[in-house]
Parts: sequence; C-alpha cells; structure tokens
Amino acid sequence: MAAIVPARNEAGLIAASIGSLVRQDYKGAWCIILVDDDSSDDTVAIAQRAVPEEYKERLRIVASRALASGWTGKLWALKQGVGAALAIEPRPEYLLLTDADILHPADSVTRLVQHANQRRLVLLSLMVKLHCQSFAERANVPAFIFFFQMLYPFRWVNRPSNSVAAAAGGCMLVRTDALASAGGIDPVRGALIDDCALASVLKRQGPIWVALTTRVSSMREYPTLADIRGMIARSAYAQLRYSPLLLAGTLGGMLLTFVAPVLMALFASGVPRALGLLSWGIMGAVFQPILRVYQLSPLWGFALPAIALEYLVFTLDSAYAYARGRGGTWKGRVQAKASDL
Repeated sequence: MAAIVPARNEAGLIAASIGSLVRQDYKGAWCIILVDDDSSDDTVAIAQRAVPEEYKERLRIVASRALASGWTGKLWALKQGVGAALAIEPRPEYLLLTDADILHPADSVTRLVQHANQRRLVLLSLMVKLHCQSFAERANVPAFIFFFQMLYPFRWVNRPSNSVAAAAGGCMLVRTDALASAGGIDPVRGALIDDCALASVLKRQGPIWVALTTRVSSMREYPTLADIRGMIARSAYAQLRYSPLLLAGTLGGMLLTFVAPVLMALFASGVPRALGLLSWGIMGAVFQPILRVYQLSPLWGFALPAIALEYLVFTLDSAYAYARGRGGTWKGRVQAKASDL
C-alpha cells in the first residue's frame, strides 16, 4: 500500500496532512510518497520534520522533473509518484492518491481498503468535507457539492451498468493492477478535471464508487469570494469541453431552472407566481441534505438561486480566461490548453 501526495508550495498545510498519513493504523506494508512539484517554499523540509522518528521510513520524497509538454502539473507529479510506487517490491496492491491539504483519521486507509475489497472496486473515492467557515465558504461550498452531484449523480456513478463516472481528487484509492491496465496516468495527462477523467478511464476496468464523507476533511481555506471564484473558474469551462455551444446551453438551462422561478415568484401573479414559489421551495428542499452535512441553517436553501447565478458568472469568467489564454491557472501555471495538445 502506498499513498501518493503531489505538493506544490504547500508549506502551510503539509505538516498536518503528512502527519495524519504516517500515523495510519493500517496493518500491511505502508509508505507515503511525497512528490515535490517544483516547490519554491519549504514544503519538503516541513513534511520531513512532521514525521516522528519511529515513522521516518514511511516517508519517501520524489523531486518532480520539469513539467512535460501536454501535461497538467498535478498529473505529471502523480505519474512520477505512481512510477516510484510501482518500483517498490512487493508491488503495492492499492495506491491512495490524496492531496496535500487532506486530513485523514487514523483508520482512514484501513477502512478504504476494507470497503474496496468488499465491493471489489478498482476505484473508491471520497468527496471530503471541505473547509466551510468564512461567509464566502458557507455561501458557496455546499452549493459546489450540490452542483457536483447534479452533474454526476452518485447512484449512477456507483452502478457498474451506467457509463457515468466521477471521483473527487482529494481522496482516491486505486487498484494498482487496474491503473496499469488502463495505461496509468498517461490517458488523462492533459485533463483539468483530472479526478473525473481518471474515474472514466478506470470504470472501463471495473466497478468504481464515490461517496460523501465528514471523517476525511480538507484544510484548504477559501476566505473570500475571489478565492471561491478562482477555485470554480479554473475548471468550469473545461467541464463544458471548451464548447461555446455547451456554454450557451448551460447558461440557458441554469437561468431557466434557478433564476426564472424566482422572477416568477416575485413579479408574476396567479398561477405563474404559484408555480414560481413552488419551484423555489423545491430547490430549497433538495438543497437541505448538503446543508445538514455542513451544519448550516436551512434558510440557506432560499439563497440557492442567487448562488446559482453567481456560479454562472464564474463560468463565464472561466470561458473569458480561456479565450485570453489564461485558462486553468493554478499556482502560477496556465494549464487549460494542455488538453488540446
């Protein structure tokens, strides 16, 4: 068993993340491969200091080579981490692909492996609990999960007969032999939405599973609206395959679904107003399960149309950034055009 953690300038988060991994209670052979993705800060040194002396042998450092043409940064780092894991003897049965901002409880790996073995999964992914403290986070993080589930209904993803595939990149347990049969990381090398792209490739190899969790969490903060905008705009247009037609259809569909009912409820009369109020109420009701996960007031359900409108603006911003050659910007890298190479 090996965990692969790509990290680029994660000095503020890496100690807690690596610390949670080295203290896992997993009983089998176990190591963590930290791939330093050309960090300019003290990510590696801090990670090494975070490991108690008795666990030093569990942490291995891989220095990423220069970013190859046609690859996004994270996937290039993952490829090198996977290569290092496959060189271990005996070869690990599973690989845990996890981010440098993720906190795992001590039994996380044990539970993931048990669940994967029971269901004979080639991929098990958890949508971790995202940081949700600032006003911007409370207004947008639950909606992010809600819209993700609209795009990729988990029941469909978890059904082997259904072609819909998705995963959450913060926590993905992958069967090593299935990943090798799928061609490794190479088939998705240019994907901005790398987790869902990898899930699609792996679902051809066998059953996959995705679920929400509150036990595994992300420490990454999005304190302002600008931070939220950056998170969403980075990949929103990629989700639409950089298609102006899909962009127009999405904008029309979102306006009709989320905005039009509110306008009818506020400004129409009679039956149209009643239908608008009913639709607005249904929206708020279906949003409640996610709000409960994040322990937020049910009144946030009434704000869903406004949040949807905000997401539309971020999506337009994503398309505009792509048109300007700045799409997919993340930690100093412009990556959106990598998928065209």
